[in-house]
Formats: sequence, structure tokens, C-alpha cells
Amino acid sequence: MAEAAPLLPGALGGGVLAAVLCGAALHASWNALIKSAADKSLDTALIHALGPVIALPLLLFTGLPPAAAWPYIGLSALIHIGYYVALASAYRHGDLGLTYPLMRGGAPLLVAVGGHALIGEGLSATAWAGVATVSVGVVLLGLARSGHTGPEAQRRKAMRMALFNAAIIAAYTVVDGLGVRASGHAGAYVAALFLFDGLPYFALVMWQRRADLPAARRYMARRWPVAALGTAASLGSYGIALWAMTRAPVAAVAALRETSVLFAALLGTWLLREPFGWQRAAGTAIIVAGVMALRLG
Repeated sequence: MAEAAPLLPGALGGGVLAAVLCGAALHASWNALIKSAADKSLDTALIHALGPVIALPLLLFTGLPPAAAWPYIGLSALIHIGYYVALASAYRHGDLGLTYPLMRGGAPLLVAVGGHALIGEGLSATAWAGVATVSVGVVLLGLARSGHTGPEAQRRKAMRMALFNAAIIAAYTVVDGLGVRASGHAGAYVAALFLFDGLPYFALVMWQRRADLPAARRYMARRWPVAALGTAASLGSYGIALWAMTRAPVAAVAALRETSVLFAALLGTWLLREPFGWQRAAGTAIIVAGVMALRLG
């Protein structure tokens, strides 16, 4: 297994920064596929269900992770079940534009706190400012077109579930940060994780569609080639993030990964002809400032 490079005290090296930004763009690309889909739940489920199809050949190339990594893989897979349940609940009570930015924007701050308490990672004041700034920018950018018009009580419940899911995202991020360092090989770790990670969500969606499974099967039969591209992008994106966590603080990588919301906004403007607007411009500027702080921190 490859040895992990020494961890940087706080700042992100140029190579790590570029890699994580590329990973964020990959993350945005498969989310854009879902956003443009006719059935977003089925597309999401299919993308995750195809994980083993890509993970198994990758494991033949990388080999299995060492025994020390498997408890983290198992724990992460269990935490992901809670993530998918909370995700489904948040989307049931609130729209994507309201819940997604709260989940993704809240997680990096919680990762920073958890990383400090559980891993002993200390961030400089500049890096803390960068994490906070990226989080604020992600929320602002994501909420630019939330358009939630449902009852206030439903909106509050959606926000609670989104914030609860931010804590779950932070939990599996810290666990995977520790696990990939125990593994020493990000490719082997992420491939093993993708063997199990998406199947619970796929099972949940199939149970929800149990009244009309033939229609769901026909839809997935048409969409699987596109979904396979999304699966590859998802695995590549998280694999890059985990690799970066062996070379930089977990909190800094987690915050930088959430710039995927920025790339998603740009893709939405370019491909889906969504208006950019002043709020998206402000969120973009704040995220860029946060990335600069992380680079210098």
C-alpha cells in the first residue's frame, strides 16, 4: 500500500487544491445529471446502485484495503444509511434548493469541530476563517433560487432535517478521513466503500416505488448509461477528496469540496439556462475568498 504523505499543518498545497477543485467539479457534474433528469429519485438511486459495478474492477486493480481500514468502512456504510433516510425526509418536506445548501454548507464547520475534537487537527485562524467563509458562500449560493413556497411548519421541518443531515455528513467525512489514513490507499478505500454505500438508498427508493416497479425498471433501463457516467464521477470525486485527506486537514478538504455548489451553479447557468443573478454572484465571491483563505491558512 502507498504511504500517505505527511499532513500539512493547515494550508492546502497547490496540487491538493487543484485536485480537490477538480473533484468538486466532478461532484457537480453528476448532480447536474440528476437535476436535469425526469425522475430525480430514481436517477440518484441508480447512480448509487451502480457503485459496485465500478468498484469491483477497481478493487481488482488496487487490492483490498488492509484490515485496519474495514471498521471505518463498515461504520461509514452504517452512517450513510442514516444519511439516506435523513436525505429522503428533508426532500419530502422541502425542495432541493432549500435543503441541499444547508446540508452541504453546514457540514464543513461541523467537520472542523469534529476534526479538532476527534482527530486532534488544529487549524490556523486563517484556515478557520476559510472554512467558515466557504460555508457561508455555499449556503448563500445554494439558496439563491430556493423558491420554497410550502407551509411554514413544513419548511421548518425540512430545515431541521437538512441541518441534522449536515451533522451526518460531517460524521461520515471524519470517519472516512480516519479510514483512508488507516488504509494508506485512497483508491482501495473508496472502492471498498462504494461496494456497500449506495445499496441501502437504492433499496429505500425501490420500496417507495413498490406499487409500480415495472415503470421504475423501464425508466432505469433507459437511463443506466447516463447513470453510469454519474457513478464514475461520484466515485472519482470522493476518491480525490479522500486522497486529499491523507495530505491535508480533513476540515480544509471538506470545505473545499463543497465548492461543488459553485460548479453546479455555473453548469446550471451554462447548460440549463438558469439566471445567475446578484445573490449567486455574491455567493461565488464569498466562496472564492474562502478558497483563498484555505490556500493561505
